Amino acid sequence: MNWEVKKLSEIATTFEDGNWIESKDQSPNGIRLVQTGNVGKGKFKDRRDKARYISEETFKKLRCTEIYQGDILVSRLPDPVGRACILPETREKMITAVDCTIIRLNQNKVLPKWLLYYTTSDTYQNEIQKRVTGATRQRISRKNLGLIPVPVAPLSEQQRIVSILDRAFAAIAKAKANAEQNLQNAAALFESYLQGVFENENWEENTLKELTTKIGSGATPRGGQASYKAEGISLVRSMNVHDSKFREKNLAFIDEQQAKELNNVTLQENDVLLNITGASIARCCVIPKEYLPARVNQHVSIIRAKKELLDARFLNLLLTSKPYKDKLLFTGEQGATRQAITKAQIEAFRISIPKLKKQQTIVRQLDALRAETQKLEAVYQKKIDDLEELKKSILQKAFSGQLSESRIMAD
Repeated sequence: MNWEVKKLSEIATTFEDGNWIESKDQSPNGIRLVQTGNVGKGKFKDRRDKARYISEETFKKLRCTEIYQGDILVSRLPDPVGRACILPETREKMITAVDCTIIRLNQNKVLPKWLLYYTTSDTYQNEIQKRVTGATRQRISRKNLGLIPVPVAPLSEQQRIVSILDRAFAAIAKAKANAEQNLQNAAALFESYLQGVFENENWEENTLKELTTKIGSGATPRGGQASYKAEGISLVRSMNVHDSKFREKNLAFIDEQQAKELNNVTLQENDVLLNITGASIARCCVIPKEYLPARVNQHVSIIRAKKELLDARFLNLLLTSKPYKDKLLFTGEQGATRQAITKAQIEAFRISIPKLKKQQTIVRQLDALRAETQKLEAVYQKKIDDLEELKKSILQKAFSGQLSESRIMAD
């Protein structure tokens, strides 16, 4: 393979950072300021609604560098560090921010798409990671970015490979879009059936107070988060409660003494958990018994059903269905989102339910449907993951001189 390997800075006719533009330098209109948020992995994100500008006067005063269609912009900030895009035709004058590096190529030697495809490969990203700095906020300096080795094939070979990649990636994008749509459809199938079940108007209506033995939220133990332990008694927080799913990640623990202070919010098997404040308001799940003993903090309410009247799993499904979710989330004629759900509001919340045996039958039917839709979702998610792996494989072959149409068909 008669390819050269050159440093990134060596293949560019222009290799410089954008301009330092402070908030005071910006204007409501004028020359467009392209920021790191506009640089996607292999694509330009217009984000017109968040566009920033500077005036022509500021452009001259700060001696800004104009960027042009075909320039490659590389973000030196995450995520990921080193992602790049080609600037499209926008029909407006533009500059870029200081954390973006401008790469302008001699297109008689290196095609912009050749370099762009290379920046989406694992090989490139591994080279970037060798040179990033910063413990909490990773970044790469322009100097280190310029040291990244780039394989440079003869121009005719670049053209051939780029043409193959264009066709292959277009086909992969179409297949991925279909798989993603099928994934959404599988999830929507369950949600649609769930909504239909709880739109039934012929069941008996009761308040939750009439159907429960306990409704109430907890508190943060004295000492706050600083007093949490590495192990002990579970303290359930809103981040653990997701619709029909309990998430162990970030589960907090408290010791026996702290737990005693929260004895009045001790969780029992089959308790329904409802988030009552914040961005996750109205999320709902049943506590899995493996996390007991447990307590809840002030952002989560316990709803304990009367076992002879209400099946806890049925209540969980009901509260996560769209008709009842909307009733919990929104209030008033204007449909304003609630900032919090009070104990009194939960107690007064009215639900329609069938007899207990019918509830249990519905739960079994919904569990079976959920299992089937989850199988479908797993199939489509694997298809999406496989397509991403195929892209990586094709890129690896492309930049090691092993790419041909027949190899792609074999993959």
